[in-house]
Amino acid sequence: MYKWDTLPRSVVEEFVLLLSPYAPHIAEELWFRLGHLNSLAYEPFPKANPDYLKESTIVLPVQINGKMRGTIQIEEGCSEEDAFRLVSQDAKLSKLLDGKSIKKRIYVPGKILNVILGPQNIKAGVR
Repeated sequence: MYKWDTLPRSVVEEFVLLLSPYAPHIAEELWFRLGHLNSLAYEPFPKANPDYLKESTIVLPVQINGKMRGTIQIEEGCSEEDAFRLVSQDAKLSKLLDGKSIKKRIYVPGKILNVILGPQNIKAGVR
């Protein structure tokens, strides 16, 4: 709010109501300066809007062969392909995938990505 040129009165009033449990005396003073004649103690506390409480990004744990190896930051509705692409772009996690074949990927949207690796790709005749 401090970056706004003008503050809407409704926003300032709700801010003062939110401030009142933490700083009741200054909130009461601000409430009267906003032109209210009654104490803010009799005003209803602002209701939370659930739409504003949702996270748009999620920290997704990544397991490789069943062991937690790191996390990636994804959007909420991220697909398995996008999540795996982010894993392969991550510096730490991509090193663990290099040169290994992927047997299976288990993705639980918004919860976890588990990559099961097969044996290393071995060139013919070299052990």
